[in-house]
Amino acid sequence: MRQNEPVSFASFPELDQIRPVLAEAAELARRALIDLGEGGVGDYLGVTAEDDNAATHRFIADLPGYRGWQWAVVVAAPADADSATISELVLLPGPDALVPPTWLPWDERIRPGDLGPGDRLPPRAHDPRLVPGYVATGDPQVDDVAYELGLGRPQVPSREGRLDAAERWHDGEFGPNSEMAKAAPSTCGLCGFYLPLAGSLSAAFGVCGNEYAADGHVVHVQYGCGAHSDTELPTGAGSPAYDPFDDAALDVTAQAPTAPAPEVENTFVPDHASETLQDAQSDS
Repeated sequence: MRQNEPVSFASFPELDQIRPVLAEAAELARRALIDLGEGGVGDYLGVTAEDDNAATHRFIADLPGYRGWQWAVVVAAPADADSATISELVLLPGPDALVPPTWLPWDERIRPGDLGPGDRLPPRAHDPRLVPGYVATGDPQVDDVAYELGLGRPQVPSREGRLDAAERWHDGEFGPNSEMAKAAPSTCGLCGFYLPLAGSLSAAFGVCGNEYAADGHVVHVQYGCGAHSDTELPTGAGSPAYDPFDDAALDVTAQAPTAPAPEVENTFVPDHASETLQDAQSDS
């Protein structure tokens, strides 16, 4: 027999609180486990009292895949008995055992965003978020119109359903406490793109109609963003500090006139005159 709930126990209990006939039945408990035929009976861990007539002996379970689990053997002995008998044998997870998560019904495992195209998700039976359409919803604007026209849907949001939605929207991404809202210059309630909801929720929620902001999302009246309809650029934003530079224009720079270069006199000496000059220099 196996159970999945972790248990804890005292490894060294005070044996004087357990009747000797129960505390000394450790070998009886081990033999019962061996006779069970499951195997994996490890070291003895200790004994704990269940009541005056019963105690539980525990052993390490040396079974593949059951690290941290324990064998628990309950022995019993009436007040006038001089020997104990086996009452129950069970395999239990210890404090460090690896156990599966707590089982949840399928309808409780679904999370927001799990629904895909083509999926069908009916509401839970007796869903507290819904009430029949002929039952008063608690919203005066809805109830008055429904009674007056005699029309309505088969089911409408209950007061609990509306409160759940309001709390979820208030605490969500588009609520007043989001980082975007804290840094916004104003609130959605004062924005020209804000489309209020109908009914009692209109006091606190609407839909954003700005395609550059939270377009199509339900937003709180105190939510806000930088795309508010009254947003203005700071004074002087975009004004050039200097004249624009036209890189397609040519700059023409006038140059100062320069003085003409001096003429160089070219002196030509014939070859025979050069020879005569050399002869004169050698005679001297």
